[in-house]
Amino acid sequence: MRIYDPNPQDLQALRGSGIELILDVPNDKLGSLANDAAAASKWVQDNVLNYNPDVKFRIIAVGNEVNPNNDAAPFVLPAMSKIYDAIASAGLKDQIKVSTATYSALVSNAFPPSHGSFDGTAGTFMGPIINFLKNTNNPLLFNIYPYFARTGDPQNVPLPYALFTATEGFPQDGQNQYKNLFDALLDAAYSAVEKAGGPNVEIVVSESGWPSEGGNDASVENAKTYYSNLINHVNGGSGSPKRPGKAIETYLFAMFDENQKPGDESEKHFGLFLPTKQPKYQLSFN
Repeated sequence: MRIYDPNPQDLQALRGSGIELILDVPNDKLGSLANDAAAASKWVQDNVLNYNPDVKFRIIAVGNEVNPNNDAAPFVLPAMSKIYDAIASAGLKDQIKVSTATYSALVSNAFPPSHGSFDGTAGTFMGPIINFLKNTNNPLLFNIYPYFARTGDPQNVPLPYALFTATEGFPQDGQNQYKNLFDALLDAAYSAVEKAGGPNVEIVVSESGWPSEGGNDASVENAKTYYSNLINHVNGGSGSPKRPGKAIETYLFAMFDENQKPGDESEKHFGLFLPTKQPKYQLSFN
């Protein structure tokens, strides 16, 4: 699972569970860690080492979807480096990975997927991050939402293609054929990472989901279809056309509806569970 800040109650509940965890450094903490190795060491001590190994930390996500034009952007890489050094000093750099989570809007020329790239300010921002991940053998976290690609361009993105239910009309990109939008978005990200100098940097899909109400094509039926088909696809071991034959490590967003979240109505309805803890869908993870 993934949690977006080191809530002590969450971490305490995970002790002994065997559940592997992505733990975020929240965006508003990046500045305080970027230029202060002691602060980064304390953050790692308080939120990681004090629970390890009872809690199985998998990845520390240093920031989530930081826009290159955001005030926090200059702090992402220095904070990643400081957190990595603190993890390495504890002898855990091979066990606990350090990364940041970015998103599809930073990829230019996303279709065909082979043309994907980080351009302009996105390239200036992401290039050094990719270089750091390459040199430290860490993955890039990437949030992928076919839902937003569909609602942003419904004329050119058929609903079945976004829901993994299309049976024909698959776009071709060189030798690769794309039977669903998820793979196309993932491979566009891989193309961008390769062009930024990280041909061997792995991508972990740190968020993907579909809302059950609150927007165009947002329904319980569509959301259940998306989650079910996404689970089957990433578990199936077929990989993506660009990286075939490999299961795609993927995190479903989100566990619960966020009924108090600001913004668009659909943002409140991505949960697999209602705020009452009742499940919305019967999903199989096998």
